[in-house]
Amino acid sequence: MVVIILWLFVLLLAITVHEAAHGWAALKLGDPTAYNLGRVTLNPLAHIDPIGTVLIPVILVLVGAPPFGWAKPVPVNPYNLHHPRQDNLWISAAGPMANLSLGLVALLGIVLLKLLVPGLSGFLHDFLLSGRTLPPGFYPFQGLAVIFFYLTLTNVYLAIFNLIPVPPLDGSGILMGLLSYEAALRYERLRPFGIFIVFALVYLGVLQLIIRPVEIFIYTIVFL
Repeated sequence: MVVIILWLFVLLLAITVHEAAHGWAALKLGDPTAYNLGRVTLNPLAHIDPIGTVLIPVILVLVGAPPFGWAKPVPVNPYNLHHPRQDNLWISAAGPMANLSLGLVALLGIVLLKLLVPGLSGFLHDFLLSGRTLPPGFYPFQGLAVIFFYLTLTNVYLAIFNLIPVPPLDGSGILMGLLSYEAALRYERLRPFGIFIVFALVYLGVLQLIIRPVEIFIYTIVFL
């Protein structure tokens, strides 16, 4: 139950940071739509989607799968942007970049805690891979390290997934900004089929192949 609560907490934080970053980038590039709707905030209540933020993550955690979810999309009015296609590239990239930044900060937090707490790597290995629980007593640094670990994994998963260049994921907005106008119009024709392509990539294990090397890197730093 503790692990389930931790997963859901860090997922909610990751999604909130992701959506707030989109709104903040849009505001800086001239579109106040998300700001006026109260979406440029770290208050998770402003971003919660009942299905994507609550139901789906809970089901995934209960069946033992890595938690995943989404929040209400941040609205962007392209008519407020000075250079709509290029600006949308940066708005799209803001969410994944915020997640990668938060994940990196959490990973650095683990590294610092390992320097301060002898035996922390062994504890993390036993707790995370062997299913052991905390021994009786008060272990604030160990608990903080576990939170940092889940923060790292969740934010990296969310960032990499969203960087896939398939509509409606953020990677498609980034790619649209890099393509020529004519190529972008042809690429936009994929949008009605995008969600099916995403499901196919997940089902066929392509996403796991992309994430696995990064996952190994994270585990190596945590457990060494």
